[in-house]
Amino acid sequence: MPSTTQLNVAVIGAGAIGLKHMEGFAGHPSARLAAVAETSQERGQAAIDEFETAMLFQDYREVLDDNSVDIVSIALPNHLHAQVALEVLEAGKHLVLEKPMATNAVDGQKIADLAKEKNLHLMVGQNQRFTLEAQTLKRLCLEGRLGDVYYAKAAWLRRSGIPRIGSWFTAKRFAGGGCIYDIGIHVLDLALHFLGDFDAVSVSGQTFSKFGPRGLGEGEWGKSEKDPDQPFDVEDFASAFIRLKSGKTLQLEVSWAAHLETRDVNGVQLFGEDGGATSNPLKLFRSENGEPVVEEPELAEPLVNPDRMQHFVDVVLGEAESFVPVEESLKAQRILDMIYRSAASGEEIRL
Repeated sequence: MPSTTQLNVAVIGAGAIGLKHMEGFAGHPSARLAAVAETSQERGQAAIDEFETAMLFQDYREVLDDNSVDIVSIALPNHLHAQVALEVLEAGKHLVLEKPMATNAVDGQKIADLAKEKNLHLMVGQNQRFTLEAQTLKRLCLEGRLGDVYYAKAAWLRRSGIPRIGSWFTAKRFAGGGCIYDIGIHVLDLALHFLGDFDAVSVSGQTFSKFGPRGLGEGEWGKSEKDPDQPFDVEDFASAFIRLKSGKTLQLEVSWAAHLETRDVNGVQLFGEDGGATSNPLKLFRSENGEPVVEEPELAEPLVNPDRMQHFVDVVLGEAESFVPVEESLKAQRILDMIYRSAASGEEIRL
C-alpha cells in the first residue's frame, strides 16, 4: 500500500542536473518539491515556474532553517559538496548528494560520519546504477549467469563533450578534477557495482589535457556561467588500471574530447568464466556446444525504483534499502584520489 506520508523536498542548485533532481522528486506521490535554492535569479525562477514550487531562495541556508523540509538534494559545483552537505546534515535533513561525493575522500568521510551520527539517510546520486539495463545486468550477475566475473572494462568516451569551457566544470579550484569527476565516476561506480567489490588494493592512472586548453571539444551540456579568462586546468582524458581485493581487475577510460569514430559511447563490459556481457547495449555472450552465442535479454523487473530521486524518497519512507550504500561511495572516492595521485607521481598507488 502506498505511503500516506508527505515529504517536503528542497533542491540546492537549479542548473542542468538540479532540474533532473526536481523532475525525479516531482514524480513521486509522497514527495512535494517545496523549495529551490539558487544564486541565479533567472535559473531559479525558471525552475519554480516549471515545477510550481512554493519558494525560491537565493541563500541555501534559508532552506536549512525551514523545519518543514525533510529532504535536501545538492546539485552544486563539486568544491561546495562537502561544505553544504555538512550544513544540511547538521540541520537534520536527509541528503541526496550529486556525484562526486566530494573532492577528496577525507571530506567524504566527514560527510558519512556526520550522517551516521545524526541517524540521517545519505545517498550519492549514481544514476547509472538505476537504468533498467543496469538493473537487469546486476540481477543476472547475482543469479550467477556469467559465473565468476574476473575482469571489467568501463568507459565513457566523448568525441566532443567538454561541458562549457570556462565554466566551473573546467576549473580545478571549483571542480576538483575534469572528466573523471564528471562522467568517469559514473562508469567506475557501475563497474564496481557489477563486480561486487569496491576495495582497491592498487591503482595506476594517467591524465591528459589535450583539447580544452586549445578551446576545442566543447559540448552542449550545462547552464553554468562562463569566464573566458579562466584557465582550463583539468583533464579531458584519463585512463586507469585498478586491482581489487578479490583479485578482480578493472580498466577505466574516460574522455571529454578525443578523436573517435563515435560521438559518445559509455558502458561496462564484463568478462566471466561462464559468459560475458555489455551494459549498453545490454547483451550476453556465451558458448553453446562450442559455438559463440549472443543474447539480448529482456529487461527484468527492476530491483529498485529506476528514478534515483524517487528511490531515495522510498528509502526515507522505510520502503527500500539504499541502492547506493554510503560505504561504496566512499571507496569509489578513494579510488578517484588514487587515480590523481598516480597520475601526478607517475607511479602505481598501493594500499
